[in-house]
Amino acid sequence: MELYNFTIEDARAAIKKGEISPVELSEAVFKRIEAVDSRVHAFITLNKQAALKAAKEISPDTRHGLPGIPVAIKDNICTEGLKTTCASRMLEDFIPPYESTVTKKLKEQGCVLIGKTNLDEFAMGSSTENSAFGHTKNPWDLARVPGGSSGGSAAAVAADMCIAALGSDTGGSIRQPASFSGVVGLKPTYGRVSRYGLVAFASSLDQIGPITKNVKDAAILLNAISGHDLCDSTSANLAVPDFTSVLGRDIKGMKLGIPNEYFREGMDREVEQSVTQAIRHLESLGAIPIEISLPHTGYAVAAYYILATSEASSNLARYDGVKYGLRVEGKDLLDMYMNTREAGFGAEVKRRIILGTYALSSGYYDAYYRKAQQVRTLIKQDFEKAFEKVDVIVTPTAPTPAFKAGEKTDDPLQMYLADIFTISVNLAGVPGISLPCGFTSANLPVGLQMIGKHFDEETILKAAYAYEQSTDWHMKKPDFKEVESKK
Repeated sequence: MELYNFTIEDARAAIKKGEISPVELSEAVFKRIEAVDSRVHAFITLNKQAALKAAKEISPDTRHGLPGIPVAIKDNICTEGLKTTCASRMLEDFIPPYESTVTKKLKEQGCVLIGKTNLDEFAMGSSTENSAFGHTKNPWDLARVPGGSSGGSAAAVAADMCIAALGSDTGGSIRQPASFSGVVGLKPTYGRVSRYGLVAFASSLDQIGPITKNVKDAAILLNAISGHDLCDSTSANLAVPDFTSVLGRDIKGMKLGIPNEYFREGMDREVEQSVTQAIRHLESLGAIPIEISLPHTGYAVAAYYILATSEASSNLARYDGVKYGLRVEGKDLLDMYMNTREAGFGAEVKRRIILGTYALSSGYYDAYYRKAQQVRTLIKQDFEKAFEKVDVIVTPTAPTPAFKAGEKTDDPLQMYLADIFTISVNLAGVPGISLPCGFTSANLPVGLQMIGKHFDEETILKAAYAYEQSTDWHMKKPDFKEVESKK
């Protein structure tokens, strides 16, 4: 096994035993990036010099929880002294003067931050095609997208260009790319992980989470980044359990909710088959499938794209050319504002700002924004009622496998529908995880989504681990020789 193939668990054990050094591990990862990333384009910025320097300073007998583990960071999470672009011309040369809470915690644990990964601009997209710096390709098929908006992080993990990564999830942006790229992606409960230093898209929906090679690594990384933070007023002041402690426990008798609304006409046939087989497999492990209804699911996409765009309109008003970021001069102040925003934002970001500004405008606030908030409450109540009967809800992560690059770029509505199974989780604020559960006949990964109660990441991790360890989907890796032949 090559060093870059290691999981967090493998690498941590090898470093603590003195079998490999943090420098050797980081060097192996950078060699892998050099060999592969010209084809995948998972990274916007590499941090090689500083990463190797940090790796040299980590002692094998360190008390760090994650000594020398090379981690990639989505490029909308602030890293002090390291460029953070949000894949936008607006922040093309922005270097944050402070560290996000999650990256600070990772550094304190001994992690090595190897670089910043590509994304849809300001995390607005489902394919990582909206980046100002070129789109990321799916390691399983370079003609296809890796999902979005955390496509760079998911592709980097899938292609072994890092040991693990962080992404952000506003409407599925960790779980959907995890599904498309054949890796594990966890969206924690809203408030479980600090958002301080995450560049805001929709503040009531955004959440940072891990993208990893297996479920145990997701639990390990979640341990490292969770916890209350005084710098984030939405951070929950709750004790953080050891998320690895439940892994390996029996799931016999666990009640699995299977929502009618997530198995409808229009879903890809092979996706439906893989997810159905996964549910049967969980049943063979002793879990009990129970048919449930989440009746307001059909309104989720519409409500989300009102609420998310409204918050984006407000959050992105700060990019005006005055304090930081791009500045394009004009004949007066208003002209400078307009020139800066015209040049700095891409088409999808402009579209969402316009939609959100319209929804919040005088005369339309009650008709759109208020009504969407009411629908959000109903969706949250749907989950609360369902969890009175079941322990975990099991669904497909996405209705299709990875689609071809360019396939949906001219049809924004079809692109938005790629997140139809993930959006409700963000509206309700509950945790969700995606893990591999099969492959299509074209050798494209299929993701299984497990959804839990508020602040009950332990149960979905326990169920996900039980499924993963009794199957071998997570062991499969993209073959770059085969991928190249598809070009």
